[in-house]
Amino acid sequence: MSKVLGIIAEYNPFHNGHLLHLTKSKEETGAEYSICIMSGNFVQRGNTSIVNKWVKTEMALKSGIDLVLELPTVYSISSAENFAEGAIKLLNSLKIVDTVSFGSENSDIDILNRISGILYEEPKQYVEFLNEELKKGLSFPKARENAILLYLNDQKYSNILNQPNNTLAIEYLKALKKYKSHIMPIAIKREKAFYNSNCIVDEYASATAIRNMIVNNQFNDIRKVMPRLAYDLLMQEIENNQYVIDISKFEKEILYSIRRLSTADLKKFPEVNEGLENAIKNAANSCNTLAELINIIKSKRYTQTRIQRILLYILLNITKKDMYISRKTVPYARILGYSPKGKELISEIYNANPKITLITSVKNFFDSSNNKTYKHMLSKDILATNIYTLAYKNNSVANLDYTKRIVTI
Repeated sequence: MSKVLGIIAEYNPFHNGHLLHLTKSKEETGAEYSICIMSGNFVQRGNTSIVNKWVKTEMALKSGIDLVLELPTVYSISSAENFAEGAIKLLNSLKIVDTVSFGSENSDIDILNRISGILYEEPKQYVEFLNEELKKGLSFPKARENAILLYLNDQKYSNILNQPNNTLAIEYLKALKKYKSHIMPIAIKREKAFYNSNCIVDEYASATAIRNMIVNNQFNDIRKVMPRLAYDLLMQEIENNQYVIDISKFEKEILYSIRRLSTADLKKFPEVNEGLENAIKNAANSCNTLAELINIIKSKRYTQTRIQRILLYILLNITKKDMYISRKTVPYARILGYSPKGKELISEIYNANPKITLITSVKNFFDSSNNKTYKHMLSKDILATNIYTLAYKNNSVANLDYTKRIVTI
């Protein structure tokens, strides 16, 4: 079969930078087919998707992706490590992917690989440096960055781990090593608009900037930085009031849940340790807004992103046990959409791995499967959609995972 490219993305929403990455990835790999492992209705940095996963799927397909598979929620809202592991495990299981391409601030694959090797092998001296940095009360990401620099003692590695896309790239590389994958990685340098940048550079803007433009009704600017078909889909959802700007839309649900739970209950959620459950509980008892809650809890050790992820775990009832199971499990392949070329890929996947669980119908899967782990994980995806649509201003229909058809173009 012709070469198959794998991409891991959130497309929140799909913009010109994503299109540039996809185009360059195809050029560099010579791939004729592309598969995207995509986050669903909630995303890795502890926030919501601006539009639902079926709309994002249609954006991706109309922009050149051939097959879109959903990264299960238990991975998609997790730490960078578990997010990357879940996506790489899923790509691996398809048995037909030749390369995986990711955007990063640094495109030197050797530098990224060197760091990923240290994180994978965890040499004794690096671990000692890491523990010393953690004792200073630093957040884990910052402590890890410092420990890497101390271990390598080379300035060319500075400013690598403090860039969000570099961090994910390194985790993808680490996961490829861990699972002894044959998939070859390539890094495409992210240029023009960086994560969290609010600037428009030429015809490029970050997803963060686009979401801010939506809040400020700057739709002419949005039109400049998105492919036309993706822009039209976004505007359609906005006009129908079926979009979710951010996690604050679930403010009362989150505060209610924390107030209802005991500190012992809060300890059951991922990334809640070292007495953080007490800080979360006390904060929720003393404020009425999500912004206040986050500001009270966050510190040098606990970043806002980590806190927002924890709030999503609480909202979606995803526990440490769920995360433990996810680490031991190869994800199912839930098909969200495909092009004619994507339909060919589905046949190739079945031929390459007859044992794979390809989900095309949620109802049929629950009726026919005996896999309790997959059923439990899929129930989290369904709950995530049901909660997500509560933020719609109208037409908040439940169980879309049962009624929405696979997106085809």
